[in-house]
Amino acid sequence: MSKLITAYKIFKNNKRLFLVALFTNINKKGLLNWLCDKSFLKLMYRIHFGKELNLLSPKSFNEKLQWLKLYDRKPLYCKLVDKYEVKQYIANKIGEEYVIPTLGVWNSIEEIDWQGLPNQFVIKCTHDSGSVVVCKNKSELDIDAVCKKLEKCLKQNMYYWGREWVYRDVKPRIIAEKFMKDDKPELTDYKFMCFNGKVKCTFLCTNRFSEGGLRVTFYDTDWNKMPFERQHPSEKEPAPRPKCYDEMVALSEKLATGISFVRVDFYEIEGRPYFGEMTFFPGDGTEVFTPEEWDYKLGKWIVLPPKA
Repeated sequence: MSKLITAYKIFKNNKRLFLVALFTNINKKGLLNWLCDKSFLKLMYRIHFGKELNLLSPKSFNEKLQWLKLYDRKPLYCKLVDKYEVKQYIANKIGEEYVIPTLGVWNSIEEIDWQGLPNQFVIKCTHDSGSVVVCKNKSELDIDAVCKKLEKCLKQNMYYWGREWVYRDVKPRIIAEKFMKDDKPELTDYKFMCFNGKVKCTFLCTNRFSEGGLRVTFYDTDWNKMPFERQHPSEKEPAPRPKCYDEMVALSEKLATGISFVRVDFYEIEGRPYFGEMTFFPGDGTEVFTPEEWDYKLGKWIVLPPKA
């Protein structure tokens, strides 16, 4: 109820934000699970953008992501979003040297071998977003709190959040990975936006845990800052071009071959690239572009495949 009261206060200044908050609250309670995918996506799009979703002739980036949810359903995509299953695929496709080592994978909280894990590691669920726990000192880790978080995440199905069908049947598991670090306070992941197998732009997420909040900054293929924002403000000053940028672009394009749109994430650690994840529907296809014209410019870069 407190969330709804806060949302109502927002309503005075921004009706769209209030409706989005209300929709999200209702959806998280599972009250919209009965809707078919098409009806849900039409409702979600209407609430987020204040206009009808055009599925007959989609034009914008966000519209085309909704179309792809419904009509581009290759079984391989489910494997590519599974944080455990994708590792072998990546090793076979571009090489095992780009894969962050796995320390263990378990079906339940009870199976986790806490004693066998090193002092530093990363642990998360294989089927969701947001369950990541970074352990820098195991002696200081609140294992009970971590277990509660993972247990809760294991019960969630991301499919219902935005009808991203690729997550619907991913087996919920827990995976621990090697703790990776370099000389920066936190790892930077470079998110390569691949349109029909070609990288057209890249964005960085910075300032996640600092005052001022998340910054999302887009760069073109020559590493020039692009003149738009998506949902979050951008950094005022451009970031340095990554040392292995060209290699990461080539690897992303190899992984994106034959796919209408996918975002491929890589970390650059001590001058070497490591695979992060693949995402087919970033932001659920509901993140607002400023100025709006860039929603349509990026939309032109997606050539839709025949309906599956």
